[in-house]
Parts: sequence; C-alpha cells; structure tokens
Amino acid sequence: MTNEIIIAGFGGQGVLSMGKILAYAGLMDDQEVTWMPAYGPEQRGGTANVTVIISDKAISSPVLDVYDVVVALNQQSIDKFESKVKPGGILMYDSYGTHRHPDRKDIRILPIDAMEATIETGNSKTYNMIVLGALLAARPMVPVESVLKGLKKTLPERHHHLIPLNEQALRKGMSLVKEA
Repeated sequence: MTNEIIIAGFGGQGVLSMGKILAYAGLMDDQEVTWMPAYGPEQRGGTANVTVIISDKAISSPVLDVYDVVVALNQQSIDKFESKVKPGGILMYDSYGTHRHPDRKDIRILPIDAMEATIETGNSKTYNMIVLGALLAARPMVPVESVLKGLKKTLPERHHHLIPLNEQALRKGMSLVKEA
C-alpha cells in the first residue's frame, strides 16, 4: 500500500521533523520512502511543508499534485492544500487559530486539538509528536515502535532522554482523532 502525505504549517512547528521521523519510521518498517521538504528562506515563522511517501513498492517520483493525507497546521495550509486531497482521502487540521474550516464532502475531515493538548503537556516541543500521533491514529501506516526508532535516529544523542516524553505525546495525539 502507498501513502502519499503532505504536512504543512509554519516553520518552527516541527513540520520537517515530523516528516523526517515518519520517513525514518517507514525505513525501519522496510518500506520504500521519499522525504521532500519545502520551506521559504525565513524558515521559523514562514511557511513550511514536507511531502512523505511510504510504500511497499518502488516510488517513481517524490513530486505529487494530490495526496492521500493532508495535515494542515494553520489556515494558510488549509486554504492551499484542501483541494489537493484525493477523493476519499483525509484532511487533518489543527483547529487552533483556524477561522474557515474545510467543507469538502468527498474526504474525511479530522479536526484535532493539538495545540490545546500541547498546552496540557506543559512542553511546547511536544506539538509535532502530538500531531504525528493523531496522523497515525487516522492512518496507521507504520507501527508506533518504528516511529520511536525513527525518533531515536533523528534526535541527537544528547536529547535521547526526551524520548519517553515524546512517546507520551505521540500516544496523546493518537487519542485526539475524531470525525468532524
């Protein structure tokens, strides 16, 4: 099975890290993977997105026009990518700070309260793992164990003591998914 995903938001939200962890998780699960980041020169505060493809067969191109899953972490990302979700696909978005909610009828729309959950954890750096957990609950494309191995691979060793906190955030995110 092939999963074509784009995660989009502001730089500083952990968008690129989320994509990298997901890509490593795919590799740890013996899948074919592409990871293609895109961001402006301003990075933190500017727009950023990452395309990740995870497949059990060869991937012909990392460039996509439409996606199985769009994760939109701000209003600009909803506006830009809502139309690029394949019919039957998923649009997941953080309801915090959005003023126009998606309204397509041919896709699954999943609002998540990731910012609220992050505030509850008391650590702003868990935001991207909460979102990643929600993504995996909506579309379980790799096992949680592979995500944790991917996290260990992407985190510098000096930050490995944060892996249990990140695992808690991942599992908290998995509990956030509900249909709109």
